Amino acid sequence: MKLYEFTLKFTLPDANQNAENYLAALAQAGCDDALIGIGQPGRIALQFSREANSVFAAITSAIKDFKTAIPRAKIT
Repeated sequence: MKLYEFTLKFTLPDANQNAENYLAALAQAGCDDALIGIGQPGRIALQFSREANSVFAAITSAIKDFKTAIPRAKIT
């Protein structure tokens, strides 16, 4: 397996919700290999360092894990 580094940005389902409230759910869903940025209200960014067999597998698994934690978020 190879290590892939990439960033995914999402719009949260509720712009008024504090993004910090999602941190534990993201770690539980498998996003513990990402640095998480919550500086913009209503948005969240994750900088992943993920091992996978391909870049496609790394990105799709990261999106799947993220959507497990925050299903109504939209990728931007």
